[in-house]
Amino acid sequence: MSTTRLVAGLAGAVVIMSLGKSSASEPNPNPMYPQPPRSDTIDDYHGVKVADPYRPLEDPDSPETRAWIEAENKITFDFLNAIPARSAIKTRLTELWDYEKFGIPAKEGDRYFYSHNTGLQNQSVIKTTKSLDAEPETLLDPNTLSAKGTVALTALVPSDDGELLAYGLASAGSDWQEWKVRDVAKGQDLDDHLKWIKFSTASWTKDGKGFYYGRFPEPKPGEDLKGANYHQKLYYHQLGTLQTADRLVYERPDQKEWQFQGTVTDDGAYLIITVAKGTDDKYRILYQDLTKDAAPVVDLIDNFDHDYTFVDNDGPVFWFKTDNDAPRKRLISIDTRQPEPEHWRELIP
Repeated sequence: MSTTRLVAGLAGAVVIMSLGKSSASEPNPNPMYPQPPRSDTIDDYHGVKVADPYRPLEDPDSPETRAWIEAENKITFDFLNAIPARSAIKTRLTELWDYEKFGIPAKEGDRYFYSHNTGLQNQSVIKTTKSLDAEPETLLDPNTLSAKGTVALTALVPSDDGELLAYGLASAGSDWQEWKVRDVAKGQDLDDHLKWIKFSTASWTKDGKGFYYGRFPEPKPGEDLKGANYHQKLYYHQLGTLQTADRLVYERPDQKEWQFQGTVTDDGAYLIITVAKGTDDKYRILYQDLTKDAAPVVDLIDNFDHDYTFVDNDGPVFWFKTDNDAPRKRLISIDTRQPEPEHWRELIP
């Protein structure tokens, strides 16, 4: 899309008029790009030689890589700063984005939770109130978590009684999350602090004493932002205890790429474990009976052939949205007492 078309769509004729001559210099169309660090690395894959001359760039913190990045950034920003329309685009976009925003309220216990942004705040503020007519209280302002604004609120999950809030934070754009727990009435964090969490949310037990979550093994020093992440495990964290005391619920040492998400059913009777492999929307489903001590984890759907999204349950009968025999999805029920596919029922085609 050309600059003129983009600004026309955003700002109308008034801003287009400002796209004429400008005091800013024109962008340099032929900058001298820096040479990246190179190596003579050649890998042998089953007898096939594959050159990898840019292997040094895999170390983002080496002096050579940092120097190359800075030189590239200089070319980029020199070019962007010389675009005559850039200031007008920024001004108009700022005007368009500067409006008050509210998230949809969610009720847990006797409290409502919602997000609020005055207009141009980097992150929305989390508010809570016991009545939609009452003056809300600020529960969590992620804009105050870092002076440089590099800590982001990634997720928040209130307990069923609305008295506690589990929330995830990420630093400097990393996928790694650290989870904390806040006392809603006091507006203060508890001592609970969980690390090495990625691609997982939290699911509270109905008694509010803890929650299920997935985490990876702690990386080796210096490898937290470089190494591949394998062997995620599903844990239960009990409030007031150290993460090292968290109970291991499920793992598959033979399947390093599998990832697990635990969901407690609304009646608190079952833990649904959704198993993912990669980013494809095809899942295996397991479950555990939480009403029985040391109950086994049971395979319900033991393949990655289709999308199965847990919706709710009626005792031992589970409801799923699936694309199995339904490209536009359908709602089915599976009775765990007769879990074979021939006993599945279609509720909404």
